[in-house]
Amino acid sequence: MTTHTVQVTEMIAGGVTTPKGFKAAGVSAGIKKKAGALDLALLVSDRPATASAVFTTNRAQAAPVLVSREHLAASGGQIRAIIANAGCANACTGAEGLQVAKQMASLAANAVGCPADQVLVASTGVIGVALNIGKIERALPAAMAALGTDQGANAAHAIMTTDPFPKETAVRVTIDGHDVFVGGMAKGSGMIEPMMATMLGFVTTDAAVPKAMLDRALSEVVNDTFNAITVDGECSTNDCVMLLANGASAVTITDASYAAFTDALRTVCLKLALGIVRGGEGATKLITVTVTGAATTADARTAAKAIANSPLVKTAIHGGDPNWGRLIAVAGRAGVAFELERARVTIGPIVLFSDGTPFDDAAPEAAAYLKNDDILVAVDLGAGRDTSTVWTCDLTAEYVRINAEYRT
Repeated sequence: MTTHTVQVTEMIAGGVTTPKGFKAAGVSAGIKKKAGALDLALLVSDRPATASAVFTTNRAQAAPVLVSREHLAASGGQIRAIIANAGCANACTGAEGLQVAKQMASLAANAVGCPADQVLVASTGVIGVALNIGKIERALPAAMAALGTDQGANAAHAIMTTDPFPKETAVRVTIDGHDVFVGGMAKGSGMIEPMMATMLGFVTTDAAVPKAMLDRALSEVVNDTFNAITVDGECSTNDCVMLLANGASAVTITDASYAAFTDALRTVCLKLALGIVRGGEGATKLITVTVTGAATTADARTAAKAIANSPLVKTAIHGGDPNWGRLIAVAGRAGVAFELERARVTIGPIVLFSDGTPFDDAAPEAAAYLKNDDILVAVDLGAGRDTSTVWTCDLTAEYVRINAEYRT
């Protein structure tokens, strides 16, 4: 019987190229309006990697989503590269857009030296605008020349749209004395509410992970991370999270080490997900919403999402107003089991309402707490024992400005 020694170390600096056998690049293809802006990212594994992905549940799915789904199925989940662009979503672009997404994969495949169905495609930007494949074709040689293990940061910049900062992170896991790395990068700032996972997310690992196990790990982790964030309650046409496992570490994940691997994967994905919320369009506060006392886990998640998406709650927090009545009102209309006489509301450590009784004398203390950048809000539904946590941000005038001017 083999004994597995597993240790999850502290998070380390890095991103998608921290795991062995991965290279990345970020270059300018002229897709974004700003001259010289990085807008084309390439991520390449030295060997075919086992791949898993989750995609938007929006029925208006962009061409890259359709092509990537097709390639995952055709290749049996064996992927060599991901090509992604920012500045144009290639969504709602019809047959021509679908052909462009396929050409992106073919061009990258020819450059890397692999079949076209071993390339995944992702795009982000304005919906309904044709993507100029010529710009991508002309920029690919530069991307190939720039590929390196030290170019993950440029790739993370190249997938940004309205993001105020890039998001990348990495972690190391020691299994039987051997290091396994998990790294990732993501973009997302607006149109953020996952109904699988939102934005674009790319995660790599140098572990060898059987396909079924990789699929299970990604599904479990996404539910607790990318599926538990919201900026504005909007589900995009292009959302995806892609996970590549190339086995370069010579460590194979088994049932015995699965928990350690998923813990590392969850650590990376949660850091990326929280980065998306913290960098939400116009955001000034990261808000953690925890619902307890729910009849079921699904009820807890539903209520937490309702609170996190409430414009009244989000604007109150932005303005420093400890309006517990808005929290109770949302919990009561969320469509889940709710007992007002047993309900409880806290902002930070301060109890504002409990068992039918308000504690308005605590409002000044709660208002002072709301001046912080990181805010904790908790609501007990008084209907059971289940719980869920969702992360969101405040709603500001800057969010309105950004989205009012997005196309103009």
